[in-house]
Amino acid sequence: MTRKTEAKSTVLLKHHLKQLKLPTMLKEYPLLAKSCSQEKCDYPTYLLRLCEKECTDRQKRAMDRRIQAARFPMLKTIDSFDFASQKSVNEPLIRELLRCEFIDHHENVLLIGNSGTGKTHLATALGFAACCQGYKVRFFGCTALVTQLLEAREDRQLQRLLTQFEKQHLLILDELGYVPFSKAGSELLFEVVSRAYERQSLILTTNLPFENWTEVCGSERLTGAMLDRLTHKVHIIEANGDSYRLEQSRKRLARQKKRTDQN
Repeated sequence: MTRKTEAKSTVLLKHHLKQLKLPTMLKEYPLLAKSCSQEKCDYPTYLLRLCEKECTDRQKRAMDRRIQAARFPMLKTIDSFDFASQKSVNEPLIRELLRCEFIDHHENVLLIGNSGTGKTHLATALGFAACCQGYKVRFFGCTALVTQLLEAREDRQLQRLLTQFEKQHLLILDELGYVPFSKAGSELLFEVVSRAYERQSLILTTNLPFENWTEVCGSERLTGAMLDRLTHKVHIIEANGDSYRLEQSRKRLARQKKRTDQN
Protein backbone atom coordinates (compact mmCIF):
# COMPACT_ATOMS: atom_id res chain seq x y z
CA MET A 1 0.00 0.00 0.00
CA THR A 2 1.40 3.40 -1.03
CA ARG A 3 1.58 6.27 1.43
CA LYS A 4 -1.07 8.13 -0.56
CA THR A 5 -3.46 5.18 -0.42
CA GLU A 6 -2.70 4.62 3.27
CA ALA A 7 -3.39 8.28 4.08
CA LYS A 8 -6.71 8.11 2.18
CA SER A 9 -7.70 4.92 4.04
CA THR A 10 -6.89 6.56 7.38
CA VAL A 11 -9.01 9.61 6.56
CA LEU A 12 -11.93 7.42 5.48
CA LEU A 13 -11.61 5.21 8.54
CA LYS A 14 -11.72 8.20 10.88
CA HIS A 15 -14.70 9.59 8.98
CA HIS A 16 -16.64 6.33 9.21
CA LEU A 17 -15.86 5.87 12.91
CA LYS A 18 -17.13 9.39 13.59
CA GLN A 19 -20.29 8.72 11.60
CA LEU A 20 -20.88 5.49 13.48
CA LYS A 21 -20.29 7.32 16.78
CA LEU A 22 -17.43 5.10 17.92
CA PRO A 23 -15.19 7.63 19.71
CA THR A 24 -13.16 5.10 21.68
CA MET A 25 -12.34 3.06 18.58
CA LEU A 26 -11.35 6.28 16.81
CA LYS A 27 -9.03 7.19 19.67
CA GLU A 28 -7.57 3.78 20.38
CA TYR A 29 -7.18 2.02 17.02
CA PRO A 30 -3.64 3.32 16.14
CA LEU A 31 -2.10 2.43 19.53
CA LEU A 32 -3.91 -0.89 19.70
CA ALA A 33 -2.84 -1.74 16.15
CA LYS A 34 0.76 -1.11 17.13
CA SER A 35 0.59 -3.24 20.28
CA CYS A 36 -1.21 -6.07 18.45
CA SER A 37 1.42 -5.96 15.72
CA GLN A 38 4.15 -6.31 18.33
CA GLU A 39 2.30 -9.24 19.91
CA LYS A 40 1.69 -10.74 16.44
CA CYS A 41 -2.06 -10.92 17.06
CA ASP A 42 -4.36 -11.84 14.19
CA TYR A 43 -6.98 -9.43 12.83
CA PRO A 44 -9.97 -10.94 14.72
CA THR A 45 -8.09 -10.52 18.02
CA TYR A 46 -7.26 -6.91 17.16
CA LEU A 47 -10.88 -6.19 16.23
CA LEU A 48 -12.15 -7.94 19.36
CA ARG A 49 -9.91 -5.85 21.64
CA LEU A 50 -10.98 -2.68 19.87
CA CYS A 51 -14.66 -3.54 20.24
CA GLU A 52 -14.18 -4.43 23.92
CA LYS A 53 -12.65 -1.02 24.58
CA GLU A 54 -15.56 0.70 22.84
CA CYS A 55 -18.12 -1.35 24.80
CA THR A 56 -16.39 -0.71 28.13
CA ASP A 57 -16.20 3.04 27.57
CA ARG A 58 -19.78 3.17 26.29
CA GLN A 59 -21.03 1.41 29.42
CA LYS A 60 -19.02 3.82 31.58
CA ARG A 61 -20.47 6.86 29.79
CA ALA A 62 -24.00 5.49 30.14
CA MET A 63 -23.46 4.88 33.85
CA ASP A 64 -22.13 8.42 34.32
CA ARG A 65 -25.22 9.80 32.56
CA ARG A 66 -27.53 7.79 34.83
CA ILE A 67 -25.73 9.03 37.95
CA GLN A 68 -25.95 12.62 36.76
CA ALA A 69 -29.63 12.23 35.82
CA ALA A 70 -30.42 10.84 39.30
CA ARG A 71 -29.55 14.25 40.81
CA PHE A 72 -28.18 12.96 44.09
CA PRO A 73 -27.59 15.91 46.45
CA MET A 74 -24.23 14.37 47.32
CA LEU A 75 -22.69 11.15 46.04
CA LYS A 76 -22.44 8.54 48.79
CA THR A 77 -21.45 4.90 48.52
CA ILE A 78 -21.86 2.07 50.97
CA ASP A 79 -18.09 1.92 51.52
CA SER A 80 -18.19 5.19 53.45
CA PHE A 81 -21.10 4.21 55.70
CA ASP A 82 -20.08 3.52 59.31
CA PHE A 83 -22.08 0.45 60.32
CA ALA A 84 -20.13 0.26 63.59
CA SER A 85 -21.63 3.56 64.78
CA GLN A 86 -25.15 2.59 63.66
CA LYS A 87 -25.56 -0.89 65.07
CA SER A 88 -29.36 -0.83 64.68
CA VAL A 89 -29.00 -0.83 60.87
CA ASN A 90 -29.42 -4.29 59.38
CA GLU A 91 -26.14 -4.58 57.47
CA PRO A 92 -26.85 -8.00 55.86
CA LEU A 93 -30.14 -6.66 54.49
CA ILE A 94 -28.41 -3.56 53.11
CA ARG A 95 -25.80 -5.77 51.42
CA GLU A 96 -28.58 -7.84 49.90
CA LEU A 97 -30.44 -4.75 48.65
CA LEU A 98 -27.26 -3.52 46.94
CA ARG A 99 -27.76 -6.33 44.40
CA CYS A 100 -30.90 -4.37 43.36
CA GLU A 101 -33.09 -7.43 42.92
CA PHE A 102 -35.80 -5.54 44.83
CA ILE A 103 -36.11 -3.23 41.81
CA ASP A 104 -36.79 -6.15 39.47
CA HIS A 105 -39.55 -7.28 41.86
CA HIS A 106 -40.98 -3.73 42.24
CA GLU A 107 -40.39 -3.80 46.00
CA ASN A 108 -39.95 -0.75 48.22
CA VAL A 109 -37.45 0.20 50.92
CA LEU A 110 -38.39 2.28 53.96
CA LEU A 111 -35.59 3.78 56.05
CA ILE A 112 -36.99 4.87 59.39
CA GLY A 113 -35.14 6.51 62.26
CA ASN A 114 -33.80 9.54 64.03
CA SER A 115 -32.24 12.50 62.28
CA GLY A 116 -28.54 12.14 61.52
CA THR A 117 -28.41 8.34 61.55
CA GLY A 118 -27.45 7.90 57.90
CA LYS A 119 -30.81 7.26 56.24
CA THR A 120 -30.08 9.59 53.33
CA HIS A 121 -26.59 8.12 53.01
CA LEU A 122 -28.02 4.60 52.72
CA ALA A 123 -30.74 5.69 50.28
CA THR A 124 -28.14 7.41 48.10
CA ALA A 125 -25.81 4.41 48.26
CA LEU A 126 -28.62 2.11 47.11
CA GLY A 127 -29.51 4.55 44.33
CA PHE A 128 -25.88 4.76 43.24
CA ALA A 129 -25.63 0.96 43.15
CA ALA A 130 -28.77 0.88 41.00
CA CYS A 131 -27.29 3.40 38.54
CA CYS A 132 -24.14 1.29 38.27
CA GLN A 133 -26.26 -1.76 37.43
CA GLY A 134 -28.18 -0.09 34.62
CA TYR A 135 -31.31 1.18 36.38
CA LYS A 136 -32.75 4.67 35.95
CA VAL A 137 -32.97 6.48 39.29
CA ARG A 138 -34.32 9.85 40.44
CA PHE A 139 -33.69 11.38 43.86
CA PHE A 140 -36.10 13.90 45.45
CA GLY A 141 -36.41 15.63 48.75
CA CYS A 142 -40.06 15.10 49.70
CA THR A 143 -40.75 18.79 50.29
CA ALA A 144 -39.09 19.80 47.00
CA LEU A 145 -41.00 17.07 45.17
CA VAL A 146 -44.37 18.24 46.48
CA THR A 147 -43.50 21.83 45.57
CA GLN A 148 -42.54 20.70 42.06
CA LEU A 149 -45.80 18.78 41.69
CA LEU A 150 -47.89 21.76 42.84
CA GLU A 151 -46.09 24.09 40.42
CA ALA A 152 -46.52 21.61 37.57
CA ARG A 153 -50.25 21.39 38.27
CA GLU A 154 -50.50 25.18 38.33
CA ASP A 155 -48.71 25.30 34.94
CA ARG A 156 -50.85 22.45 33.55
CA GLN A 157 -47.74 20.28 33.20
CA LEU A 158 -48.59 17.71 35.88
CA GLN A 159 -49.29 14.77 33.56
CA ARG A 160 -46.09 15.44 31.66
CA LEU A 161 -44.10 15.46 34.91
CA LEU A 162 -45.73 12.29 36.20
CA THR A 163 -44.99 10.58 32.88
CA GLN A 164 -41.32 11.51 33.31
CA PHE A 165 -41.33 9.92 36.76
CA GLU A 166 -42.86 6.74 35.36
CA LYS A 167 -39.81 6.25 33.11
CA GLN A 168 -37.62 5.67 36.18
CA HIS A 169 -36.99 2.25 37.68
CA LEU A 170 -36.39 3.68 41.16
CA LEU A 171 -37.64 6.84 42.88
CA ILE A 172 -35.96 7.99 46.10
CA LEU A 173 -38.11 10.21 48.34
CA ASP A 174 -36.00 11.70 51.10
CA GLU A 175 -36.97 13.19 54.47
CA LEU A 176 -40.69 12.66 54.80
CA GLY A 177 -41.81 14.08 58.12
CA TYR A 178 -40.02 17.38 58.61
CA VAL A 179 -42.54 19.65 56.88
CA PRO A 180 -46.34 19.02 56.81
CA PHE A 181 -48.01 19.15 53.41
CA SER A 182 -51.15 20.91 52.32
CA LYS A 183 -54.15 18.81 51.35
CA ALA A 184 -53.32 19.29 47.67
CA GLY A 185 -49.66 18.46 48.27
CA SER A 186 -50.51 15.25 50.12
CA GLU A 187 -52.85 14.18 47.33
CA LEU A 188 -50.16 14.75 44.71
CA LEU A 189 -47.59 12.79 46.72
CA PHE A 190 -50.11 9.97 46.99
CA GLU A 191 -50.50 10.11 43.20
CA VAL A 192 -46.76 9.49 42.78
CA VAL A 193 -46.84 6.57 45.23
CA SER A 194 -49.98 5.14 43.66
CA ARG A 195 -48.58 5.25 40.12
CA ALA A 196 -45.37 3.56 41.26
CA TYR A 197 -47.23 0.74 43.01
CA GLU A 198 -46.15 -2.62 41.53
CA ARG A 199 -44.61 -0.81 38.52
CA GLN A 200 -41.55 0.83 40.08
CA SER A 201 -39.61 0.73 43.31
CA LEU A 202 -39.54 3.48 45.93
CA ILE A 203 -36.98 4.21 48.62
CA LEU A 204 -38.40 6.51 51.27
CA THR A 205 -36.62 7.95 54.31
CA THR A 206 -38.52 9.31 57.30
CA ASN A 207 -38.01 10.26 60.92
CA LEU A 208 -41.64 9.43 61.79
CA PRO A 209 -43.16 6.11 62.86
CA PHE A 210 -46.14 5.08 60.76
CA GLU A 211 -48.71 6.15 63.35
CA ASN A 212 -47.47 9.76 63.09
CA TRP A 213 -47.63 10.11 59.32
CA THR A 214 -50.98 11.89 59.59
CA GLU A 215 -49.02 14.83 61.06
CA VAL A 216 -47.52 15.31 57.60
CA CYS A 217 -50.15 13.96 55.23
CA GLY A 218 -53.24 15.14 57.12
CA SER A 219 -56.06 12.80 56.13
CA GLU A 220 -56.09 9.45 57.92
CA ARG A 221 -57.72 7.79 54.92
CA LEU A 222 -55.11 9.11 52.46
CA THR A 223 -52.27 8.23 54.84
CA GLY A 224 -53.65 4.71 55.25
CA ALA A 225 -53.94 4.25 51.49
CA MET A 226 -50.38 5.49 50.98
CA LEU A 227 -48.98 3.18 53.66
CA ASP A 228 -50.94 0.27 52.22
CA ARG A 229 -49.18 0.70 48.86
CA LEU A 230 -45.76 1.41 50.32
CA THR A 231 -45.74 -1.51 52.74
CA HIS A 232 -47.33 -4.20 50.54
CA LYS A 233 -43.90 -5.40 49.35
CA VAL A 234 -41.35 -3.62 51.49
CA HIS A 235 -38.00 -3.91 53.22
CA ILE A 236 -37.97 -1.87 56.43
CA ILE A 237 -34.65 -0.67 57.81
CA GLU A 238 -34.51 1.02 61.19
CA ALA A 239 -31.76 3.48 62.09
CA ASN A 240 -32.25 4.36 65.74
CA GLY A 241 -28.73 5.16 66.86
CA ASP A 242 -27.29 8.51 67.92
CA SER A 243 -26.94 11.27 65.37
CA TYR A 244 -23.77 10.76 63.34
CA ARG A 245 -23.52 14.50 62.68
CA LEU A 246 -23.84 15.27 66.40
CA GLU A 247 -21.17 12.71 67.22
CA GLN A 248 -18.83 14.21 64.63
CA SER A 249 -19.41 17.67 66.11
CA ARG A 250 -18.56 16.38 69.59
CA LYS A 251 -15.33 14.82 68.35
CA ARG A 252 -14.39 18.01 66.51
CA LEU A 253 -15.01 20.14 69.61
CA ALA A 254 -12.99 17.69 71.71
CA ARG A 255 -10.03 17.97 69.29
CA GLN A 256 -10.25 21.76 69.33
CA LYS A 257 -10.32 21.78 73.13
CA LYS A 258 -7.31 19.47 73.25
CA ARG A 259 -5.31 21.74 70.95
CA THR A 260 -6.31 24.78 73.01
CA ASP A 261 -5.21 23.08 76.26
CA GLN A 262 -1.88 22.10 74.70
CA ASN A 263 -1.23 25.70 73.69
